[in-house]
Amino acid sequence: MRMKRVAALAAAAALALAVGACGDNGDSDSGSSGTSDVTFEAGTTMEKLNKAGKITVGTKFDQPLFGLKGLDGKPAGFDVEIAKIIAKALGISEDKIEFVETPSTVREQVIQDGKVDIVAATYTINDKRKAVVDFAGPYYIAGQTILVKADDTTITGPDSFKDGTKKVCSVTNSTPATNIKTYLKNETAQLVLFDVYTKCLDALKNGQVDAITTDNVILTGYMSTNEGMFKLAGTPFTEEPYGIGLKKGDDKFREFINKTLETSFTDGSYAKAWADTAGKYDKNEPKTPTINRY
Repeated sequence: MRMKRVAALAAAAALALAVGACGDNGDSDSGSSGTSDVTFEAGTTMEKLNKAGKITVGTKFDQPLFGLKGLDGKPAGFDVEIAKIIAKALGISEDKIEFVETPSTVREQVIQDGKVDIVAATYTINDKRKAVVDFAGPYYIAGQTILVKADDTTITGPDSFKDGTKKVCSVTNSTPATNIKTYLKNETAQLVLFDVYTKCLDALKNGQVDAITTDNVILTGYMSTNEGMFKLAGTPFTEEPYGIGLKKGDDKFREFINKTLETSFTDGSYAKAWADTAGKYDKNEPKTPTINRY
């Protein structure tokens, strides 16, 4: 009898330990927590990040709906949620993501210098950038447009700048700044550049400039936080495919991110990321783009 009781107690103890282990493995369905049971090919960036259990992501801190630093000190937005989806696929929990502020002017530099592992920051894929960094995606197609004060009737689109009398603001080293130059009569006098779009917003508010130009989603974000003050002038006049920036030549990591994005398009996580961020203001779920495997 004594031996039976000992055996029973041992079995109960083993069961308790097993239950405890299951409760502590961190593999839950809450939030974007990573999983601990994924493995990757030796020597790949995926293996390195998985083993480290952390990832550094460059993103914007000044763009409502896509990447905006909140009162809690944490960035929030669609780009941030996309980064969390990638981290989860790597087996990294969202509390182990380090978000680094990455304005347009430094996106290529922080990737090349190894200061970040990826950049998710309203980052348009183009050939000039592809010469120095690589891109996964696109995961979203934006379009450049123009923001003006709500009572402005003189600017109706990019052609309104051709007479040389209106000033427009954008960000240094950004695709929108390059695109708008085609419509300017006097680039030096008309184009005002800052390092971040919030400075453009201040310039528009105080009358230093007549308009801001960048991607429609960024401008929509500013409209959402300044209700009734601004409007979009005209319709988008470009297509801007947003991609995930990463180090040049890391083909296996790029393909991993591409597959992760494609999975998110079909498993509901992409739709949830949109609904929880930009979708609160724009109820039209974006059409998922075709991944560009170049």
